[in-house]
Amino acid sequence: MESPAGVLGSAQHNPLKVHEGWWAYKEVVQGSFVPVPSFWGLVNSAWNLCSVGKRQSPVNIETSHMIFDPYLTSMKLNTDGKKVRVGTMYNTGRHVSVRLDKEHLVNISGGPMMYSHRLEEIRLHFGSEDSQGSEHLLNGQAFSGEVQLIHYNHELYTNYTEAAKSPNGLVVVSIFMKVAETSNNFLNQLLNRDSITRVTYKNDAYLLTGLNIEEIYPETSSFITYDGSMTIPPCFETATWILMNKPVYVTRMQMHSLRLLSQNQPSQIFLSMSDNVRPIQPLINRCIRTNINFSLQGKDCPNNRVHKLQYRGKRWGGCCCRF
Repeated sequence: MESPAGVLGSAQHNPLKVHEGWWAYKEVVQGSFVPVPSFWGLVNSAWNLCSVGKRQSPVNIETSHMIFDPYLTSMKLNTDGKKVRVGTMYNTGRHVSVRLDKEHLVNISGGPMMYSHRLEEIRLHFGSEDSQGSEHLLNGQAFSGEVQLIHYNHELYTNYTEAAKSPNGLVVVSIFMKVAETSNNFLNQLLNRDSITRVTYKNDAYLLTGLNIEEIYPETSSFITYDGSMTIPPCFETATWILMNKPVYVTRMQMHSLRLLSQNQPSQIFLSMSDNVRPIQPLINRCIRTNINFSLQGKDCPNNRVHKLQYRGKRWGGCCCRF
């Protein structure tokens, strides 16, 4: 069976077996049953991990349960010394997906990784309103969206398909999206009117130039990490998740543009792609580690910015003193 990303990336080119693309995020009246997340593991034996797995994603990150790991080093991004890149943005019917030209390799290492991992795909998840849209939650709260940079272990495996079903196969860097007056430079290239309107319908694609992957990362070296799975069928439990400790920003107009993207082709009824999220999964006995040193507590904590959790918003985030 093809890998999840393989299915998404080739949906507009290759005929697929029915079951491989036969799933949805939300119930839709289409005259036939299409399984939503609660049914993914029941309709196809190859997807049984979606139901019975013990290390599924996404999860709710409880900051009071995080463990500081002093051995977590900073992550390193290697773009081969090149700044200007070419990529293609797709409407897959489920995500806004970006894939770089194969001549432009982007690798990451460090952090919780024992091996170097190569960027395969960038996916955007987003909500129908600003209070939802991220797959992961932080202290029970959602963000407006979530950027997921999906990497495969190129030192052990020859391609994403092989890595996705293998131990130590994948690393997903997750960055929350938050609505603000200005937007992240990288996202601005994707979500400006000239670009995003080119992928309004399923299978639409648009070539982007001048991409700089470094610009998608927020200005922080702090992160949270845990062992989990991919958040689409077949839910292989081969992913290490790295959640950056600071969001990136998008404007209200850009969020509105995302919500105008259709899951369907032009000849079909319009169905917004928004709320393309899998519900949170049980953490069970997994450990959530961080390189945020929150050991200092007491009256001095508010003045020590190094130990401050970067997220700000309605009810999440704040200083480590609140843990």
